[in-house]
Amino acid sequence: MNKKPTYLTVKDHSVSREEFQLLHNEEFDMLETFPQPQGEKLSEYYKSEDYISHTNAKRNLFEKVYHLVRMISLKRKLKLINSFHSEEKTLLDIGCGTGDFLEIAKNNKWKVVGVEPNEQARSLANSKTNDSVFDIQHLETLKENSFDVITLWHVLEHLPNIEMHIKLFKRLLKRNGTLVIAVPNFKSYDAQYYKSFWAAYDVPRHLWHFSKTAIEKLFHEEQLTLVETLPMKFDAYYVSLLSEKYKSGFMNPIKAFWIGWCSNLRGNRSKEYSSHIYVLKSKNN
Repeated sequence: MNKKPTYLTVKDHSVSREEFQLLHNEEFDMLETFPQPQGEKLSEYYKSEDYISHTNAKRNLFEKVYHLVRMISLKRKLKLINSFHSEEKTLLDIGCGTGDFLEIAKNNKWKVVGVEPNEQARSLANSKTNDSVFDIQHLETLKENSFDVITLWHVLEHLPNIEMHIKLFKRLLKRNGTLVIAVPNFKSYDAQYYKSFWAAYDVPRHLWHFSKTAIEKLFHEEQLTLVETLPMKFDAYYVSLLSEKYKSGFMNPIKAFWIGWCSNLRGNRSKEYSSHIYVLKSKNN
């Protein structure tokens, strides 16, 4: 077996300060974090008050801006799933965090189910969704072909055993159902600019780092066809803020805004944005 070449060495800037390698899987054009912590050891890397998707905290300007941008993003996500014209409007959101997307979907007549491994975030999500959110093991109990739409908003990169999970998504989707995946893009300008300080590498919590080629190939193997790729332009600014903090010790908002703006400008030409939303269709269950 050929050893995968090292693309970059990256530090865990937010929790452990340990270093990890990013290995380049040339067949799929994706990066793999090495070594990948397993089980309970992996969960230790999530134990930080700064892990913002697990809390509703608004302790400082950064967190307040994050929640403001998240509200704008939620409305755009709702508009996207409404565009699929699903008859029964059944939605599964995997890694739903504190449940804000499920709440806005539920208020717009979607029948929602969420999965969230973090107990604190799950409790908050259940308070917003009439107890519609479950631990990760609940995925195995769901019926085949039962969801019109399955969403993973910046979740796929966290999942171990990725091939198994893709098979599971395929099984749970209805015929002609839609899978929506949002992930960072290591081919973006901000990733190239910040290199090992790029916050969206977020090792070892992010086990995988995707290109457009990787998403298309991985899901094609399970008869899930990529039909649309959309930019997440806010991500360039958010990621650049954190990257500046890792690189220089403070967020440096003016510099971060400039790099984010440059990344989106170049993305308009190259179609390589800081993060992408991938829309995939299930053609034959």
